[in-house]
Amino acid sequence: MKKLISLSVVMLFVLSFFSVNSFAADKKTKTAVSKAPKVEVYYFHFTRRCVTCNAVENVTKEAIAEMYPQQLKAGKITFTGVNLDEEGSKAIAEKCKAEGQALLVISGGKRIDLTDKGFMYARSKPENLKKELNNTIDPLLK
Repeated sequence: MKKLISLSVVMLFVLSFFSVNSFAADKKTKTAVSKAPKVEVYYFHFTRRCVTCNAVENVTKEAIAEMYPQQLKAGKITFTGVNLDEEGSKAIAEKCKAEGQALLVISGGKRIDLTDKGFMYARSKPENLKKELNNTIDPLLK
């Protein structure tokens, strides 16, 4: 009888150990899946702007709205124009490491600078800037 009780206690202990481990594994899986990537697109500029500066902002904003409407609505992608001459912009510029006019795509620890391509394509070949944005943002959303 003593052996039967001992065996029952051991079996109960082993079963409870497996059920707790499977519960912990399920919990870890759910938290990993719920973490969705977020992509932030910033265009830093000054108050005085040329036609190309305005085009970079407009083409970028338009491209994001066209290519990622659901992600934009869900908050997975954001676009922010930041005027560096305004007082409140200094903190965000430091956070993004922007020292002047810049078109930046930031996700997690990644910071991708598209400033040169923005100024090169915004007025003459806006479709190329849209393609560059698409090629940059798509891998960050996966």
